Amino acid sequence: MEKAGADLTRVLCGAQRSRLGAACDLCYCSAMSLPRPTLAMIVSLALDEDLGRGDLTTDACIPTHVAGRARLCAREPLVFCGAEVVREVFAQVDSGVEAQVHTKEGALVATGSAVMSLHGPARALLQGERVALNFVQRLCGIATLTRAYVDALPPGGRTRITDTRKTTPGLRALERYAVRCGGGYNHREDLSSAVLIKDNHIAAAGGIGEAVARSRERAPHTSRVECEVETMHQLEQALAAGVDIIMLDNFDDAALAQAVAKVAGRAMLEVSGGVTLERVPIIAKAGIDVISVGALTHSARAMDLGLDWSPP
Repeated sequence: MEKAGADLTRVLCGAQRSRLGAACDLCYCSAMSLPRPTLAMIVSLALDEDLGRGDLTTDACIPTHVAGRARLCAREPLVFCGAEVVREVFAQVDSGVEAQVHTKEGALVATGSAVMSLHGPARALLQGERVALNFVQRLCGIATLTRAYVDALPPGGRTRITDTRKTTPGLRALERYAVRCGGGYNHREDLSSAVLIKDNHIAAAGGIGEAVARSRERAPHTSRVECEVETMHQLEQALAAGVDIIMLDNFDDAALAQAVAKVAGRAMLEVSGGVTLERVPIIAKAGIDVISVGALTHSARAMDLGLDWSPP
């Protein structure tokens, strides 16, 4: 499964980017890395929430000189993601904690596997445990769900799975990183990243034609213009306005086929809304370039990992 995901990533980064050109800038093909200042800030806020007023239990039970060892173990099959987040949590609690990573980010992990080992002051391991688990369980859940959607794509196709901006407030950088670890791609980073005309923009502007024309006037020459459509009539209006990317919102399978035939390669096509694992291969085979799935970040189940204490 891991090799298949990697092969698909290479296909999408190479052949699809060549085919679609600059329009692919809508979906950032970022390396699997986290910006250090952002990571440090997010972790600091989480620790302040849980540890900001101290740890009454640990301070009472555990002497300061006691050392401890623990293993971070998967209690169900999952795609691993979040080693650097775990490392950052314990580094901020106590720089004396040593973290060893046993599993690569994005790797499929079997039940019972130890993905990380930790050694250091016992107090620090206990004080950082919950925050570290909250992060890694969430990120593994997103990566695992994303991998399921990626694996549902027909082999060798050009369609890519992307996330949306439906992320947990304050955690977007981490959650989008988890999508990449799962083999998916990121949609626009924020409202400044691209022009995406949605239904309420159309209503407020007075129509698709007017919204697109105003966007062309104001947007940088490097920015593509995408427009969401809900009907075939709106699709025709978007084509007439000359948009670069068309988002087909909640189109059923028959309407998708009709839309692909109508567009005939004149714009990049994205599908959003009503996307399930079962529909992914159908949508991809219809000729859609991008499938954006809000569920990757707003509905992923936290995976079961635990921090198991080891003998010193």
